[in-house]
Amino acid sequence: MKACAEDIRETLPMPRRAAGSADLASSGANTVFPPRTPPRVPPPASDAAPAAGLGAAAPPTAAPEGRRGAAESEVSGARRRSSQRPACPVPRPRHPPGPCPVRPRPRRGSMAGAAVRLARRWAASAVRSPVQDARFPALKLHVGGTAMRASQKDLENAVNQMKLLKKDPGNEVKLKLYALYKQATEGPCNMPKPGIYDLIRKAKWEAWNTLGNLPKETARQNYVDLVSSLCSSSESSSQGKPGADREQLRYETLVVTSEDGITKIMLNRPSKKNAVNLQMYQEIVLALKAASQDDSTITVLTGNGDYYSSGNDLTNFTNTSPGEIQEKAKNSLILVREFVGCFIDFPKPLIAVVNGPAVGIAVTLLGLFDIVYASDRATFHTPFSRLGLHPEGCSSYTFPKIMGPTKATEMLIFGKKLTAEEACAQGLVTEVFPDRTFQKEVWTRLKAYAKLPSNVLRISKQVIRNREKEKLHSVNVEENSVLQGTVLSDEAVNAVMNFLSKRAKL
Repeated sequence: MKACAEDIRETLPMPRRAAGSADLASSGANTVFPPRTPPRVPPPASDAAPAAGLGAAAPPTAAPEGRRGAAESEVSGARRRSSQRPACPVPRPRHPPGPCPVRPRPRRGSMAGAAVRLARRWAASAVRSPVQDARFPALKLHVGGTAMRASQKDLENAVNQMKLLKKDPGNEVKLKLYALYKQATEGPCNMPKPGIYDLIRKAKWEAWNTLGNLPKETARQNYVDLVSSLCSSSESSSQGKPGADREQLRYETLVVTSEDGITKIMLNRPSKKNAVNLQMYQEIVLALKAASQDDSTITVLTGNGDYYSSGNDLTNFTNTSPGEIQEKAKNSLILVREFVGCFIDFPKPLIAVVNGPAVGIAVTLLGLFDIVYASDRATFHTPFSRLGLHPEGCSSYTFPKIMGPTKATEMLIFGKKLTAEEACAQGLVTEVFPDRTFQKEVWTRLKAYAKLPSNVLRISKQVIRNREKEKLHSVNVEENSVLQGTVLSDEAVNAVMNFLSKRAKL
């Protein structure tokens, strides 16, 4: 340690002594180290001799008292001599005149040598720049007995638990988990800062870079603790809602499932070709409202059996007395308006998987979906004029925008039936798949979509759809008011009765 102290003393610049201060050599400081050979220039015999030789008389000095007085006398005499000497090209040594403390140079492989080299590096860094001191706090590792208890196996288990977590923890928690995992496996942030327009990578970089020099062990423990808290909160929330799993049993005309980030709403009246009765209208509204608030990324609507949907169930009014039919028709149209409004306002990506023929409102609603995938055996038919009715589902606005006014008129007014390939060519269908591989190909693609960031998809849909939302609602109200004037007209009633009688004969 003596060697370290002397080395630091030689490395750092020595402060100037004030006048009249005691000399270290004459005050006993040279007893710490063995004495060194005096400087080559011999000191004069007395204070008066050099002064007389230079032609200047030295002022008389008082006799010093004791050791302190001797030191002060020698310092003042040295100052007088230095001021009277001519300038010397040889730089003056840092130590004062007289014997200088010196240490023996330690051997390179000794403990003292290692201590000296360490002290030199510390002293040099301290003199170079005070900013470099910021590196030292990172070396303060937590070495307590319980602070670093998470092992690599615990980290792997926590990663697997995150994959099984059903509730989305949100982007802020996801970024924190990402940063802790990278810190625990790779250490401090080592990736270059992304560009200003690469928002996702920039957010990840900032989350990781914020951790600084956090030790891997601490990051590993923090990751495990965070996952544990997320799993605990998820379990407590599910226990607080014991009827959540039984809620789906209320659906009698639908099968609603949520898995792999996808909420699937399946029309489940295969014996009626998935015709939409009043109960199915109500249940679809409930299912869409629930899907808009769950943890899924996308929502899919499809049909069970050979048909996607045969449209409105025309038997909705067959068991109604003549006195009640007008009131029931009015309430039904209000329900249809709410039904269509749920599709307009749905916040997540909404995808139609058309597994078979689609008729009526099952077709007109497709303009409100974000993607439409169809089997090659699907057909699209809107026979409104034959039934004395008008188009609904905002198709009077969306279809002309999608396929042009003439093609929309041919389909909506004259009831032309389109094949899947024709509907795809006119822009109503996104893509057509062979029926034998339809389910496999479509659901593989949908599962890949469901892995995308859910909030990004929501915001992107909002940007695309918001400009049209107000217009769509006004069209929905207009179509609904037109239907109120025609649904109970003689033309409509006779057309429906003729259709039902023909089907009964079959």
